[in-house]
Amino acid sequence: MFYFFAMKARSLALHWKIFIALLLAVPAGIFLPKEVLGIAPVAIFKFAGKLFLQALQMLVAPLIGLAVISSVAKMGEEKAFGRLGIKTILFYASTTLLAVLIGLFCTNMIAPGKVPEEVSKAMIAGAAGEGARIADALQDHGTADVVGIFQRMIPENIFRVAGENREMLAIIFFSLLFGYFITQLPEERRERYTRWWEDGYEVMIRMTNWVIGFTPYGVFALVATTVAETGLAAAAPLVKFFFTVLLGLGLHMFVALPMMLKLFGLPPRRHFSAMSPALLTAFSTASSAAALPLNLECAQKGAGISKRIASFTLPLGATVNMDGTALYECAVVLFVAQIYGVDLSIASQALIVVLALLTSIGVAGIPAASLVAIVIILGAVGLPKEAIGIVLAVDRILDMCRTSVNVFGDSCCAAVIAKSEGEVLYPATEGKLVES
Repeated sequence: MFYFFAMKARSLALHWKIFIALLLAVPAGIFLPKEVLGIAPVAIFKFAGKLFLQALQMLVAPLIGLAVISSVAKMGEEKAFGRLGIKTILFYASTTLLAVLIGLFCTNMIAPGKVPEEVSKAMIAGAAGEGARIADALQDHGTADVVGIFQRMIPENIFRVAGENREMLAIIFFSLLFGYFITQLPEERRERYTRWWEDGYEVMIRMTNWVIGFTPYGVFALVATTVAETGLAAAAPLVKFFFTVLLGLGLHMFVALPMMLKLFGLPPRRHFSAMSPALLTAFSTASSAAALPLNLECAQKGAGISKRIASFTLPLGATVNMDGTALYECAVVLFVAQIYGVDLSIASQALIVVLALLTSIGVAGIPAASLVAIVIILGAVGLPKEAIGIVLAVDRILDMCRTSVNVFGDSCCAAVIAKSEGEVLYPATEGKLVES
């Protein structure tokens, strides 16, 4: 009997395995005993989840570098790099702006922070301690960080940046330059060098496939740990805000982005199905970078997007395209303003939109990226930075949700760009990497 179920489990598609792991992780986290034979089970789950995350993060820097270099070198031969780059940046900028406007609309319409004065005072007082601690830790960050985005694009030492797995924007910038200058070599050397980098990328894909095989176990460990530590009632004091953000994220993910796919003649339902393993991984890890390896895999195997397009748009999107994050930043600042009884002018709300757009692009390279971005925007509109403590109780769960939106936005861009380049998506070759 056990053998029968084991064989059935092995034959399941990866997204079903991940979904089952998610379902099992919730009751496991709720009913997890504090101690068994002197060992805390949550510590074991935390250890397993951390190992899985580290394995994914181990892949990120070399995967991004090799993907972008090989892609740009290949595109340079076809004189398509400039056209593809412009299309990608325009798509990412427009969808992020749309996400911020959706967040602005939902938070203004529902007004989750407009509560009785005694409730707002209690929320402010309750969050003050933790919020002040975070504000102190981030006190060196301000609107200058927006300018610093461009400074961090050019690393002093690319090997140190890659070795520490940080500042992905710098790795992408260096890889873009490196790939471009490969195209400037004499033809014979250019072809030989391009093949070398493509072979390196293929090795990384094979390594990625091996790590991805452990995804259901990593997802189970991560989600069970989160439920065990925070509980399901963590969002109770902020339930209205929680569902306001979920509504905004849902509108963007299930209405706005599918409409864009439909506009370009792409089937949203098939795209969701193709990308579901990557979306579930993004949800459980709360990391666009950690979900990148699976996102590349799903885009090529499931959606039929060529390596040429996927290996350029998706690594770039994992760093600069943060639709869900931008929406969340905007919603948090408006929510805090409502709690404090501050009516923000149209000019202040326009400033929030611009800063949410900019910080979602570049501040992701800093630890606690969303917190840094929110602190920047709170300071810019004259709200106390320690007010960030108000939303901390629901931040982790919403982080998982907004990361899924980020990853789905990246995949939609890849699909739209591929379609605009004349590629045929969702072909009968599902399950195989599309090389062209």
